[in-house]
Amino acid sequence: MSAGTSVDAEEIAGWVGTDPPAFASSELALVAHELRHRAIVVLDPSTGARGVATGGSIVEAGTPGSWPVAAILAPMYPEWLGDRSFTEVHHTRFPYVSGAMANGIATTQIVIAMARAGCLGFFGAAGLARDRIEVAVDELVATLDPSGLPWGCNLIHSPQEPALEAAVAELYVSKGVRKVSAAAYMALTPAIVHYAASGIHVDADGRVQRPNMVFAKVSRPEVARHFMSPPPAAMLDALVANGKLTPTEAQLAATLPVAEDITVESDSGGHTDNRPLGPLFSVLQSLRDEVVATNGYARPIRLGAAGGIGTPQAVAAAFALGASYVLTGTVNEACVESGVSPDAKRMLASAGIADITMAPAADMFELGVDLQVLKRGTMFAPRAKKLYELYRTYPSLDDIPDDEVDTLEKKILGMTVADCWASTREFWMGRDPDQVERAEREPRHKMALTFRSYLGQSSRWAIDGQADRELDYQIWCGPAMGAFNEWTAGSFLAEPEHRRVAQVAMNLLEGAAVLTRSHQLRTFGVAMPPNSFDFRPRPLDPASPD
Repeated sequence: MSAGTSVDAEEIAGWVGTDPPAFASSELALVAHELRHRAIVVLDPSTGARGVATGGSIVEAGTPGSWPVAAILAPMYPEWLGDRSFTEVHHTRFPYVSGAMANGIATTQIVIAMARAGCLGFFGAAGLARDRIEVAVDELVATLDPSGLPWGCNLIHSPQEPALEAAVAELYVSKGVRKVSAAAYMALTPAIVHYAASGIHVDADGRVQRPNMVFAKVSRPEVARHFMSPPPAAMLDALVANGKLTPTEAQLAATLPVAEDITVESDSGGHTDNRPLGPLFSVLQSLRDEVVATNGYARPIRLGAAGGIGTPQAVAAAFALGASYVLTGTVNEACVESGVSPDAKRMLASAGIADITMAPAADMFELGVDLQVLKRGTMFAPRAKKLYELYRTYPSLDDIPDDEVDTLEKKILGMTVADCWASTREFWMGRDPDQVERAEREPRHKMALTFRSYLGQSSRWAIDGQADRELDYQIWCGPAMGAFNEWTAGSFLAEPEHRRVAQVAMNLLEGAAVLTRSHQLRTFGVAMPPNSFDFRPRPLDPASPD
């Protein structure tokens, strides 16, 4: 510190450096938790001990009764944990996003609550029909746009239904949905590029403006590279030829990444590669820096962190890695505003960190793609795995042995195979008749659609709370749920009926700020006690900075 820096405080918390070492745990923990007050690390020149002043004012060095200052920590606010450009670009107060849990589990109520709390929420459009998505979009436009509050919707890669993916992208463009969470992509598709490039223009000051912003959720470097790079020229040319983009939009899009917000998804509920956040984030961070340098981008590409974000420790760790924002998923699924049934929320609220497993995904069943689901209290995972085993073993429904069919009908489908196909056929005739035509030509596709009906309905049963199918509930769940339950045990957030997404967000952010503050003090030589890193949930008012 420069000469003339001392503090005349009378009370010092946590002297460290005595022999034997000693510190006042309760006082130091209180200092760390009082984020809205400055903290001054002071020295005892005679012993080398360090402490934290809990009051006083800065005076000249050598003032009688004063202590030399080693560091001054300004008040801290959760708003400052992430990348400032994130909050400025997306018009949020906090660097916090709630994820787009499919089938409307991430409801419009979640999105609205997040926006009003100063965060960003995405509606879970994946798995829903276009008309249902349009109703949700209209509600969000009417509720949030007049106040200028931010919101977004999900666009999921649909390899089995490319027409639906394209139709949803068209809907978003026409309705002015300004933020989209792109999920389950393995490569770019015309639909996501159409959305990302639509409306790009040069403003009166000569700056390129992009009204539509993509949040790309990725867990593999090769996929991240696609979104960090400009769209392929051939794809842009085709979109121009088809009248989806203007030549100017395509020309400008060729100078920008498809997405300027990349959500690094580690071990999470639903679609996941089960990767740990630390190594994955580091790899994508290096890739981001390489791509930005190669392309000479003038605007930053931000990296967010998702997967396993269920405690203040996880949030603080994500920001310490360099995350611009954090995204939560499963912990919101157990909240009041979530679209799953009260029974499903109760099951989630009792889950431990190991009560999860992998099971075949309905939307990518034929590809053998798995997703992460709740294991405790449901038989969905082993039953779904049995369906995929049958699909891999036999060429058609008619080739499955009688004993296997008997088990299939009585323990999984709950109806005859013929009746299951009849209801499946009726569903696809209303959604995509081409799927039925193909199934009647290809027995293997017929089997896939029949089995996918169980996988698809199992999520709906959990949403509707169909009691007679509780053992078949498909509930997407990651390890964050168990950690969250452990953290909230005994607090006002312990029971599902008291869990609201805004309170969850505020407590995670406040706790992360406390932990960050404790770490800052430790880096200045103050031996912080364990309880300074222990933040417990308490009712917080998101409208108040205090």
